Amino acid sequence: MLPTFKLRSPLSCSTILCLTLLLTLGAVSGFSSEIRVSDPEAARKAVNDAKPGDLIILAAGEWRDVDLRFYGSGSAEHPIRIQAEEAGKTILTGGSRIRIGGEYLVISGLWLRNPAIEKADPVEFRIDSKTRASHCRLTQCAITEDVNFSASHESNRWVGIFGEDNQVDHCNFSGKKNAGTTLVVWLGEGNVGHHRILANHFANRPPLGQNGGETIRIGDSTTSMLSAHCLIEGNKFVRCDGEVEIISNKSCHNIYRSNWFIESQGTLTLRHGNDCLVEGNYFIGKKRSSTGGVRVIGERHRVIGNVFSELEGDGYRAAICLASGIPNSPLYGYFQVIDAELRENTILDCKVPIVIGLGDKDAVLAPKDSSFEKNSIVARKGRPAVHVGSSEPPVGIQWKNNSITGRIEGLTEVEGMRSGTPNFLAIPDEPSRGSDWYQADKDVER
Repeated sequence: MLPTFKLRSPLSCSTILCLTLLLTLGAVSGFSSEIRVSDPEAARKAVNDAKPGDLIILAAGEWRDVDLRFYGSGSAEHPIRIQAEEAGKTILTGGSRIRIGGEYLVISGLWLRNPAIEKADPVEFRIDSKTRASHCRLTQCAITEDVNFSASHESNRWVGIFGEDNQVDHCNFSGKKNAGTTLVVWLGEGNVGHHRILANHFANRPPLGQNGGETIRIGDSTTSMLSAHCLIEGNKFVRCDGEVEIISNKSCHNIYRSNWFIESQGTLTLRHGNDCLVEGNYFIGKKRSSTGGVRVIGERHRVIGNVFSELEGDGYRAAICLASGIPNSPLYGYFQVIDAELRENTILDCKVPIVIGLGDKDAVLAPKDSSFEKNSIVARKGRPAVHVGSSEPPVGIQWKNNSITGRIEGLTEVEGMRSGTPNFLAIPDEPSRGSDWYQADKDVER
């Protein structure tokens, strides 16, 4: 039998309503709190003690040489939020770092300016090798180097994504000069992937002169046969010239969709791994030297519905390059292109529209069993539209309903190369990307 209680006096309707509302809010939000902090230890403790739905506000001003370790447990409905008092006004300088661990944390509005940290990454989605982040988010933040600032010749990355199901969105990354990829996704050893990199603005990466100047890398050669299932969508890359690989795909089952590459001297390179999708991206060279498109290596990749315009790159920097493979290639080598699908792409006024087969003396396996369908290509006057660059001819290449204007070199022409109706995809206005508060146009371009 349920116990009974006898009230000394009846409660009013308004009192009952208030109690009901408080109990409901408490059940939903856990009585979320707003905590203001002004030093790294207070910030660490506040996040560690936070309940789902709590908000930790970092005071405006310069935070120099701070090690911010954010570890907490929010929920999908009520994440723990860590944000600047005013977006862009909490500025981390010198050797400052941000480390994120736990689950369902959202960090926003912070500016890491002229990071002087050597070897380590300024932002990592882990506290240490055993304490990773999952379901965490970095948004509306910026990491930038001023034009005349150069912290070190040491190699480091700016963002290291570990764990599972994390997101970096609406952030700005500009001016990185030293060796090391700007943003890296790590796989294996408990790092599962399934991350999202969305609507960020990457800009002004000068040529490094060696490998290690990528803007984004998903995996590495040792983990390249793992499925990462990452989504890289809606980002903008402006004058990202670090090396030939602006994006270096080194894992399987990733999606690159609706990104913009503006005057960037490199390519989206499917360097290792299989089964990736490159769809609806815009490669706009504006006739700047060495600007490129997509380089394909590996099996079952799909390049669909992209626009390539006024690119000046050749060889590996062609608008579309299918590389040659190495027999029995090691993981760090070049795997043969097999079963690639290239469909409904537009290539206009590019120095080298399509190269099939290209590599060094060890790369002798030409692409095979791949298809070109409904692509619309117009080569420059006097230049080839399609060129075979390998010593061995490609095998099993299918052509269906393409519209190609220009010479075809190294292949016997078949009906499907020129029989299609042109369908040139329009180029919309360049979108705005990155954080709401950071003005990307104030960065001085090199």
